[in-house]
Amino acid sequence: MPQVEVKNIQGKVVSNIDLNESIFGIDPNYDLIHRYIVMQMNSKRQGSASTKTRAEVSGGGRKPWRQKGTGRARFGSSRNGLWRHGGVIHGPKPKEWATKLNKKMKAKALLSAISLRVKEGNLVILDDISFENPRTKEMKKVLDNLGLENKKCLFVLPFKNDKYDTVKLSGKNLPNVKIIIADNPGNEKNGNKINIDGLNVYDLINNEIVVFTSDMVKKVEEVFNK
Repeated sequence: MPQVEVKNIQGKVVSNIDLNESIFGIDPNYDLIHRYIVMQMNSKRQGSASTKTRAEVSGGGRKPWRQKGTGRARFGSSRNGLWRHGGVIHGPKPKEWATKLNKKMKAKALLSAISLRVKEGNLVILDDISFENPRTKEMKKVLDNLGLENKKCLFVLPFKNDKYDTVKLSGKNLPNVKIIIADNPGNEKNGNKINIDGLNVYDLINNEIVVFTSDMVKKVEEVFNK
């Protein structure tokens, strides 16, 4: 069973926590991690690029010259793709890029990404984090205390409230810091169901260090122990 130190925002170890091995200690499935990231990146593509074919550009109704006898190549329209102002040959058209994974594959990919960070020793757990007012220098101080000032970090907060909103605003202007909320209320599909929809594989892999609060660890275990 993986054991990780729990630190406060001053960087001091306050306790140790035993992580659930079936959640934080599985063998990472790199294929599923890759497929999840491809799914995320594809879902961001608008698929709205479009060009006009020779049938869609204006003009070109009349044959430029007679078929034979001129010594020139035969052409049926001045709007063919080889001519200036002609249509685009094999150009992009609007399409849907989104791909899908089933729930079990998504869950396994997410657990694989979390377990990979634990295996690397790149999961940091804080007892909690809060600031009275949103201040970038307060967030920088926390990074310095944890020895993460030169690392690309992902902070994952368990739920949305005023305390964590202040933390999120404090890290907004730091280029190497991303702060996400795992459980966003107001999702009509889930109702009052506890979820971690904000936690995703791309952010876990795209950042070198992942920082959970102790409440976030409990939330992850609660979701995946059902």
